[in-house]
Amino acid sequence: MSMYKKIDELMDRKLKIQLGGGDAKIDAQHKRGKLTARERIDLLLDEGTFVELNPFIKHRATHFGMDKVDAPGEGVVTGYGQIHGRLVYVFAQDFTVFGGALGEMHALKIARIMDLAAKNGAPIIGLNDSGGARIQEGVVSLDGYGHIFYRNAIYSGVIPQISVILGPCAGGAVYSPAITDFVFMVEKTSQMFITGPKVIETVTGEKISADQLGGAKVHSSISGVAHFTAPSEPEVLNDVRRLLSFLPQNNMENPPVFEAPQDSDWREDLAEIVPIEGTKVYDVRKVIRQVVDGGDFMEIQPDFAKNIVIGFGRIDGHSVGIIANQPKVMAGGLDINSSDKLARFIRFCDAFNIPLITFEDVTGFFPGVKQEHGGIIRHGAKILYAYSEATVPKITVILRKAYGGAYVALNSKAIGADIVYAWPSAEIAVMGPEGAANIIFAKEIENSENPEQTRREKIAEYRELFANPYVAASHGMVDDVIDPRETRKKLKEALEMLRTKRESRPPKKHGNIPL
Repeated sequence: MSMYKKIDELMDRKLKIQLGGGDAKIDAQHKRGKLTARERIDLLLDEGTFVELNPFIKHRATHFGMDKVDAPGEGVVTGYGQIHGRLVYVFAQDFTVFGGALGEMHALKIARIMDLAAKNGAPIIGLNDSGGARIQEGVVSLDGYGHIFYRNAIYSGVIPQISVILGPCAGGAVYSPAITDFVFMVEKTSQMFITGPKVIETVTGEKISADQLGGAKVHSSISGVAHFTAPSEPEVLNDVRRLLSFLPQNNMENPPVFEAPQDSDWREDLAEIVPIEGTKVYDVRKVIRQVVDGGDFMEIQPDFAKNIVIGFGRIDGHSVGIIANQPKVMAGGLDINSSDKLARFIRFCDAFNIPLITFEDVTGFFPGVKQEHGGIIRHGAKILYAYSEATVPKITVILRKAYGGAYVALNSKAIGADIVYAWPSAEIAVMGPEGAANIIFAKEIENSENPEQTRREKIAEYRELFANPYVAASHGMVDDVIDPRETRKKLKEALEMLRTKRESRPPKKHGNIPL
């Protein structure tokens, strides 16, 4: 037999693997509005850069007729390639083979590619489309999940981990994406849940569709599991590419630097966006877009805990993580969900050397029995912990209100801010002037001939004394009071100055964040 015959045999075997479950199942995948595993990889990666690994791995199951069943590629395509010319590792579950169900060797392929990603310091992207554990293989399929979960946890904070949900993701399978840094979902075709609609109906009698139970809308707005959603697979995969442009390859590197725009840093509009009156609302994203390069801001979890805005932008070509109170929602107050959203974002940025900028306009932690009983103390403490623990450059700009414990929590000097700027409209105080005056001057107001007029006078007196940035500045809690129009210039200067920041924490195995 000649070498050419051997090569022909190799090509035939590879072609069979590339066809996955075959033409009929590929057609069925397309009719569901879904792409195949290989089509997804081609869209995600730079053209022609994908290198496949372990295509010939086979399962070892023999029960339930499995010894007679072929599973090309073991139901998952793994390998590496490039995004924006930078190395990434990827696995894509193939729904045309066993419905993408995970078995022992399927999990081995994923674990191996994760190990390579960690060793070489590059992001790992998982394209999930699976019916769950391969029941025919029994407990070894569950063990396979364990090997993946373990790596998700151990490599957390070492390399960026991104999960893209492109079909069903049920049972134990959901916990791998939940540990990763970012979860993307496609509207209408992605679902995540621990127990499916049929099981829920059997156990509790509740009737619900898969999309209503664990679709993209649910997880992006109610549960907070998903960070990004888009109407189609190509749009979601393009968003993954965009996200990676803000991130470093690993925890030992800095994010990529882009060319800085040459336009003026003076932003006239910033003098108009934030109303002086504390009761008037505005959209804080307008402030953010004025400050970042080209107005390019990639917001994370825009539909969940809308009272806090988080996301990535660039200033002078350098990536920054941005956190901002949103006065349009709950007056920008902090609640349980926004505390979780905010704290996890801080920790991600800190792990991957991305400076943090906080735009503050906060009335306080949101009051109410539901919040107290739900553990706002425990959840709010996560913000304090995350900011205090972070050693990346940390800058705060107080736009308007900064009251009480929320002022302290949102990257104040006391918990480690490197630079704190305040606009002239800033009100830094224990509480708002109305509440403070009612407490401090209660007897004077009560004994007055005209209590209402006295109350107004005392509120004005308190506002004059404390509801301004200059008292805090006189105590060194604010580094400078700045013209709003020069905010971008001041942030550029501070970030440049802090680029060589080095700060350490006491040696320890790890802290114990109030989860």
